[in-house]
Amino acid sequence: MSERGALRVRLDRLVREVVKFGAVGGAGLLVNLLVFNLVRHTTTLPVVRASILATVVAIAFNYVGFRYFTYRDRDKSRRTKELTLFLLFSVVGLVIENGVLYTATYGFGWDSPLQSNVFKFLGIGIATLFRFWSYRTWVFRAQPAAAAVGLPDESFLERDRERPRPHRVRG
Repeated sequence: MSERGALRVRLDRLVREVVKFGAVGGAGLLVNLLVFNLVRHTTTLPVVRASILATVVAIAFNYVGFRYFTYRDRDKSRRTKELTLFLLFSVVGLVIENGVLYTATYGFGWDSPLQSNVFKFLGIGIATLFRFWSYRTWVFRAQPAAAAVGLPDESFLERDRERPRPHRVRG
């Protein structure tokens, strides 16, 4: 496979991964915001505590989605380590996400329902960039064989498409 072809295969794989990550993340975002607003408006829990609770629920939801949808083809031989790293990086994301909300709420006094949702959403966005990088780099690692060659698991399909076909001579 040419260098250009290999680059295209890697780029196509990255785009598919981003789309799957976005689908799970989008559903997790909805879970996060739904739980946040439900807790915020039905309990007396302070805004940042309600947000942390919502984030924890979304983290559990996202793990299932990432493991069984986005990264289902990735190495499954080290589940304990995978879950430990997932939780570690998720906690860092939780701190980023809720740090933005905390700063807005207690640093600037922006505590209306609209402001809380805007800063919750902003924090989720910033934390998502970190999570995407950390999950794909450290948590849901590529299978050793595919990673060593630098090709996705379905690379044999790409190689087959690029192999020249013999021409038939009609006579």
